[in-house]
Parts: sequence; C-alpha cells; structure tokens
Amino acid sequence: MSQHQRDAINTMMTNSPLDLGGDVTEQRAILNQLLTAHPLPDDVITSPTTLGGVPALSIEIDGQAAEGTVLYFHGGVYAMGSAQASIGLASDLARRAHMRVVTVDYRLAPESPYPAAPEDALAAYRGLLEAEGHTTPIAIAGESAGGNLAIATLVSIRDSALPIPFAGVLMSPWTDLAVTGESSVTKAGIDPALTAPALRTRARDYLGELDPSSAIVSPIYADLTGLPPLLIQAGSNEILLDDATRLAAKAAADNVAVILDITPDVPHVFQAFAGLLDEGHEALDRAAAFLRSHAGART
Repeated sequence: MSQHQRDAINTMMTNSPLDLGGDVTEQRAILNQLLTAHPLPDDVITSPTTLGGVPALSIEIDGQAAEGTVLYFHGGVYAMGSAQASIGLASDLARRAHMRVVTVDYRLAPESPYPAAPEDALAAYRGLLEAEGHTTPIAIAGESAGGNLAIATLVSIRDSALPIPFAGVLMSPWTDLAVTGESSVTKAGIDPALTAPALRTRARDYLGELDPSSAIVSPIYADLTGLPPLLIQAGSNEILLDDATRLAAKAAADNVAVILDITPDVPHVFQAFAGLLDEGHEALDRAAAFLRSHAGART
C-alpha cells in the first residue's frame, strides 16, 4: 500500500503547475491553492495574533490541553507560503504533540529580502516569551525554508542571551542557500518538487548580493554550539537530502544532541501528505514524540 501511496504523491507533484522558480505572484497563488485544497478538521481552532509586531496564527485542537507551544515557520523558498497556508501541517503537528502551534507570517522576498525574515522570526520569539511569561515550554519548528529560518532563529536566540527553546524540529530544511550538496545533482532525476535552478533563483531574490555560503544564512556553516536537541527529518528522494545530513553532522560536531531521521523513497516535506502517505503520518508521530519527551524533560 505504501508504494502505491508514494507513486500517487509523486505523480501528483510531478504534474503540479507549481514552479518554485517561476513568476512569484503567479506561483504564490498556485502554492496557496495546493496547500489549502483540503478542508481542515472541525476541531482545529485558529486565532490571529501578533507577536513582537509580527502577524501570526495560533493553532489549537478543541478539547485538547496544550502541554507546550511550538513557534512554527512555514516553507516557500523565502518568497511564497503563509501562516494561513501552513495550518494543515502545523495543526497535524499540534494534534500529535498535544501542543499549541503558532505559525508566523514573516515577510517574504523579493519585496522584503534578508534580513526581514530573521528579524521577524526573532521578534516573534521575543513576543512569545513575553506572552507566555517564560513559564510555558517553547519549541521551534519549520519546514523547508522555514527549517532554515528555525535553525537560524535558534542561533540568534543563543547569541541574544534569551531563554533557549527546549527543542527544534526541522522538516526537509534548506540549510545551504548556495545549493552545493551532492544530492542536488544525484537526486535531481527523482525529486518531483524541487530543482537546483529554482532554489538558486529564489536564493538570489532573498539574499541580493549577500554570499549564500555565509553562516548567517546557511546554517551548515554556522556555530551551533549551545543549541537545544534537534530532530532533522528528510526524504531520500529530495535534492535537499544533503542539507539535512550536513546539518546533522555539523550539529553533532558542535556537541548538539541531534537525531537525523531519513525516510526512504519519499519527497520534500512528505509530512504534509500525512493524510495520504503512511510515512508522513509516522514521521509526524516521531516528531510529536520527540517534542513531548523533551518538553517533559524541560519541565
């Protein structure tokens, strides 16, 4: 059954009109339509909020007591996506982890290039700390470019001497904006979602003249010392596979507790297909268990 599911997902993604390197306005609309095509369960409660002046959406599951809060950063190559469009995946994580998830509407390129997104992310974390009164366990999570932003935010939190979140969950993180990983070549023929040229196009929109290999934007080159336990998930069929494996190796070298969780034969951010793909469901269960175990340890 799983092979049939994987084939169906690959066919759907291959035939999708989404082109992450295409016209930004057009592709934003397509991505939003894809991410919001399925109705949310009736027990998903969303509330608009503002954290540190940054708009966000708070997501809770009706009747479920929250055992912590996850600050969440959506994907979309720093140029697409939104908090609203991320509710499906974020609410799946909230349900399994028994936590409130707050997904952030950080500013997007090319209208608002670097450092707008990391500034918004750190401001949102400061705002969440203020709102929670430093008492609720807080984790950080993100997918794709949001995974990049999540790890960059953890580094900024450390450097700002703020209270460190209890854990980080990174799903298919884009951690090398120069796109130099070997998997960008070796997996190009089987990745149904991403291409190296598209990623480089969006990286230029986001970075301008900034070196994409700079540690401040590509965390595989950053000092990760002092970061909380990390769970890094990726699929073996994605061109960003090496972004996950190299980040895990760098975290381990910097004495960070890290779990590298690679699922074979699945694409980029396969967790978003949890309702259609057994592997996505199981990966989210592992992410939720990771969050709950570390929240309990922090408490």
